[in-house]
Amino acid sequence: MCNREKHDNIQEPTKKIIMGGSGGFFGTGKIDPKEYIKKSRETEEKTLNAEFVTEVNKLISDLLVSKNERPIEEIRRHLDEIKSAISSNIEDTIDLNFGGSVTKHTYVNGLSDIDSLAILNKTELSSKSPHEVLDYFYETLKKKLPKTDIQKGALAITINYSDNIQIQILPAIRTTTGIKIAASNGKNEWSKVIKPTKFAEKLSQINSANSQKIVPVIKLAKYLISKLPEKRQTTGYHTESLAIEVFKNYAGSNNSKELLKHFFSSASEVVLKRIKDTTGQSLHVDDYLGQNNSVQRLMISDSFSQLSRKMQNADGAQDIDMWKSILE
Repeated sequence: MCNREKHDNIQEPTKKIIMGGSGGFFGTGKIDPKEYIKKSRETEEKTLNAEFVTEVNKLISDLLVSKNERPIEEIRRHLDEIKSAISSNIEDTIDLNFGGSVTKHTYVNGLSDIDSLAILNKTELSSKSPHEVLDYFYETLKKKLPKTDIQKGALAITINYSDNIQIQILPAIRTTTGIKIAASNGKNEWSKVIKPTKFAEKLSQINSANSQKIVPVIKLAKYLISKLPEKRQTTGYHTESLAIEVFKNYAGSNNSKELLKHFFSSASEVVLKRIKDTTGQSLHVDDYLGQNNSVQRLMISDSFSQLSRKMQNADGAQDIDMWKSILE
């Protein structure tokens, strides 16, 4: 038999296996793309030295512990104090909802503001402008907490405690149609009705679908992003929104190293386009970056791609020191 004939005899059944013919790659006539991707990634991961994988994941785990020291009891004590201070001057009840990283459990010590949404149920405030409500809030807190450093911003009040805990309060009003906060467009007007818990619920669903591993990855991503030049950083809320987008159909391994690699690899593409704001606070969560494919989006995409390549190269070389340099 000539070489050509041998080649032909070998190639044909091989084609059937690859193309999912009789029996298929997974024993059926069709290949599930998600299952194929998952198995491909698992196969790739198995080629790495098991000891190396374990060591990298330990590095990531140790970093996460160091960035996850949340003074929960102190935070809640201060929030109770704030609530008490405001309540004393308000006839109706106040619902104090966590609107930021505390609720979503993505708080990273020193990086994320502790944003709390204080919903005022005082009838006379419903007809006031956001600036008037903010002034009322500020003056009330100054009187009740005279020894505390309290700052008034454009939209919110920031309370700086002597134990280095900073709490940011965003006043809101409850109307007949729902909750409203100050509009983010810089005008002295109220936003449309918002849904402050909708985003947290969506993130929780993605986290549950991925073995509760997405929230830790968000914390790690926030930390790495914080080390980038300021113009190449995304906000905390935007980073969380990116995580929802890149993991909503994720089918790979659920170890920290692979999840972190996937985040930056996929986010480098997702960040180029605007993401709709599900809470209703604004049209998009990332309007601060301008239109799709803007210069700043391209800059951030480039930085994310560089991080992704460094992680891939560190894995390719099975070099633990390369991973250390990425995470330091």
